[in-house]
Amino acid sequence: MDSLALMRSFRRVVELGSFARAADDLALSAAGLSKQVRQLEARLGTVLLQRTTRRMSLTDGGRLYYAECCRLLDEIDALEQRMRAGSERVDGLLRINAPLSFGLCVLSPLLSRFLAAHPHLRLDLALDDRVVDLVGEGFDVAVRLRSELEDSSLVARRLGQVEQLLCAAPSYLQRHGEPRTPQELCGHALLGYSLSQSPRAWQLQGADGASEFTLPAPRVAANNSLLLRDLLVDGHGVGSLPAFVAAPAIAAGRLRELLPRHRQPPRHVHAVYATGRLLPAKVRAFVDFLGDELPAALAADC
Repeated sequence: MDSLALMRSFRRVVELGSFARAADDLALSAAGLSKQVRQLEARLGTVLLQRTTRRMSLTDGGRLYYAECCRLLDEIDALEQRMRAGSERVDGLLRINAPLSFGLCVLSPLLSRFLAAHPHLRLDLALDDRVVDLVGEGFDVAVRLRSELEDSSLVARRLGQVEQLLCAAPSYLQRHGEPRTPQELCGHALLGYSLSQSPRAWQLQGADGASEFTLPAPRVAANNSLLLRDLLVDGHGVGSLPAFVAAPAIAAGRLRELLPRHRQPPRHVHAVYATGRLLPAKVRAFVDFLGDELPAALAADC
């Protein structure tokens, strides 16, 4: 039996002055409780209690041990209470990783409300399109947009999905014509997202099912959707953009959606964080906030 449990049993015997009363209080048998005290004495190598059929008294060593036992147990109880209280308090530093375009277009308009709701919380945001080593680089939580998450020991909570839109500028389409079938994309200048899980293999889902084909080498490959959007707007080719990047440019007439009946599979938005039985309150607050806010924010762009 662990030392703390034995210490608590011994303390209760002394406080109540009786093995029988302490056993009732601890929901143990008197014989079982007596055995625990003997185990404690054997572990310490000294007698703590003098016991007769009529009375019980502390030895000199027992009085010293009882005083220190109470002090230690009280400190442990106080520490546990502070930790439980702290586990519900949203404060400290929260380190977040998210893709750059998602952070600027989607997270940025939401963060003000999150900060206002948690005035004692500090944020450290790293916007980076690569998949970071969450634990190794010291992040509390990461937002990831992937068609499928890689196998991982991390916990992932799905928060929503982002549609992918094929786009080109009206100026490009005037010069090169508009593709009418997925296969015709191979005859166009393509702009590709280099961090995609399959940058050269595009899958398009339409009424006639899904079709997957390998594209020629892109004219431009980049690891950021905002840069690709600007090149597409300037008429340099055809590319695939997340809806939260493409939709404003389409609404403004700067881009046109292509093959609207043949869309790519959506990317799923996940909050990813380290495993553990107790999720820190700051992480839980952020993930719950995104779970409440993201569906509406993403739906507005579809």
